[in-house]
Amino acid sequence: MLNQFSRTQLLYGADAMEKLASSRVAVFGIGGVGGYVVEALARSGVGALDLIDDDKVCLTNINRQIIATVSTVGKYKVDVAKERILDINPRCSVKTYKTFFLPETQDEFDFREYDYVVDAIDTVTGKLAIIEKAKAAGTEVISSMGAGNKVNAALFEVADIYETSVCPLAKVMRRECKKRGIESLKVVYSKEKPLRPLEDMSISCRAHCVCPPGTVRHCTERRDIPGSVAFVPSVAGLIIAGEVINDLVK
Repeated sequence: MLNQFSRTQLLYGADAMEKLASSRVAVFGIGGVGGYVVEALARSGVGALDLIDDDKVCLTNINRQIIATVSTVGKYKVDVAKERILDINPRCSVKTYKTFFLPETQDEFDFREYDYVVDAIDTVTGKLAIIEKAKAAGTEVISSMGAGNKVNAALFEVADIYETSVCPLAKVMRRECKKRGIESLKVVYSKEKPLRPLEDMSISCRAHCVCPPGTVRHCTERRDIPGSVAFVPSVAGLIIAGEVINDLVK
């Protein structure tokens, strides 16, 4: 029967679409990268999605995050993403967690329940906790490396963490994964050397914070506030989603 996923079924076949419909994927981080991951997974017919992010949509997110518009500023990202998903596929089971994932909050999640895990968060300690829990549960995991301060979307690659180069975040993750005995990890990363953001206080969050009321973690708490564009994190997110879909239907 013709449905919203018929064009996808023309490429993968009915059996693959049934696999996707019965799959459950957890996406940690619903930002510039993770938002596009969620969008593509929903449009591919994944039947259950867990969304984990405690942040609210900010005015400065509009330039790159698919869930960010003037009308969604101040709303929780997971709530906005859930509404989009259900508008795409009302039959999708969506669970939202307004949680900042760290080692301290990792016990809230049973990774054995997932068919695939996407790490699209920024903190190294959180990324490592996600990866270790997924590996321990025998659940496939893919991790996003740095997408900020970059402008060439054509330089993204899919690789094992130990095959990466240039990316500063990947360098840290290689070292920390090796310390923990993590033998392999699929990642999406860019070989583009990060640019240094301009120091323009007229448009700096440090001088003009616009975080929505009730925001727990302000971007001004970061050592550096990264620059970003519409077409780099989105590409990273779509590449990740493609890897997830292709792995699920194998």
